[in-house]
Amino acid sequence: MQLQFNLNTFINKKVTCRNTSLLKADFQKYNTQMEERITGKSVLVIGGAGSIGSSYIKAILHFKIKKLVVVDINENGLTELVRDLRSSKEYFVPDDFITYPVNFGDIIFEKIFRHSGPFEIVANFAAHKHVRSEKDIFSIEAMIENNVLRARKLLDLLLQSPPEHFFCVSTDKAANPVNIMGASKKLMEELIMAYSSKIPIKTARFANVAFSNGSLPLGFIERLNKKQPLSCPLGIRRFFVSPQESGELCLIASIMGETGDIFFPKLDEEKDMIPFDKIVKDLLEMLGFEIDYCKTEEEARERALHLNESSKSYPVYFFGSDTSGEKSFEEFYTDSEVLDLDSFINLGVIKNSKILKISEIDNVLNRLHSLFDKDTLSKSELVEVLKEYLPNFAHIETGKYLDQKM
Repeated sequence: MQLQFNLNTFINKKVTCRNTSLLKADFQKYNTQMEERITGKSVLVIGGAGSIGSSYIKAILHFKIKKLVVVDINENGLTELVRDLRSSKEYFVPDDFITYPVNFGDIIFEKIFRHSGPFEIVANFAAHKHVRSEKDIFSIEAMIENNVLRARKLLDLLLQSPPEHFFCVSTDKAANPVNIMGASKKLMEELIMAYSSKIPIKTARFANVAFSNGSLPLGFIERLNKKQPLSCPLGIRRFFVSPQESGELCLIASIMGETGDIFFPKLDEEKDMIPFDKIVKDLLEMLGFEIDYCKTEEEARERALHLNESSKSYPVYFFGSDTSGEKSFEEFYTDSEVLDLDSFINLGVIKNSKILKISEIDNVLNRLHSLFDKDTLSKSELVEVLKEYLPNFAHIETGKYLDQKM
């Protein structure tokens, strides 16, 4: 069962409910300044094979840059990125364009940086982005290593040859975090802001990217293609942007922001926040299916065995969310943060964030290193340490994890 439909059209009609990009007006407003700041520049994109990183690359290649170096551990993703860009006529791919399947925390990355630099624009999208990444202490250590500790190494490397613009992606889950992924990105924000007087630092908290790699909505497509049942939580609402909008948002933030700025999309909670179960219902309706409601995972798997080309209904298991670190809605900022809602048409900016000294950041990172050096470490110990440094961190622990679900 291979699905024959236009995913971008579905996203525009049923998920974002926007026929044109949310960022169109801001691009028109700032196009001249952006062209002046981007044209002829050397660009380094870390994590460029992912959904947001590749969308950022496509956004910046509407301008004529001098050099593009892309780093990502996903070798196959980089291969597809190159083929995609070189098969399209809408992008200005520079003659000096190369991709490297390496980890940005490795020594070889430092060699690439020194050999291929200096870079005027650096954007980092390498991140653990899933709540499911806190399943045990080992996955948590890997997440904090990637989201925080390697970011510190990158910043120190950038000090040797500071770019004109540095962007590091954050998440809406960093506002009042309830999971360790969100806490790690909030700590990342604190880290990069500590360097904001030395490097022009910008970041963004934004909505779920509709049907991005590894996302629940993309999982719906995968299950349908494999004639497997769908599984979806009830009452979990999220803000969504399209892949194109995600890249454009990060590009505007990276180029037009002032150092220390945290960008977010202006979206309305009532109009723009939608539940995952609505996406399931709209998707199946568009494909001509009725929902076959199942009471258990096992029932859903059993009914999927009888799917064929003439099937008019599709098995779906809807369930109440009970996994650790999950909250029913998302938010972009806290009550204590100062907002600029006037500079951009459809983007807000968090200004004047509290900036810690690098020595204060070192205290946090040293504490984390000490924890990870222990022979035994519990998740609760790590959570308590993070709470010391992140007062708004209110971890939700249920003892259940997404890897235990269908």
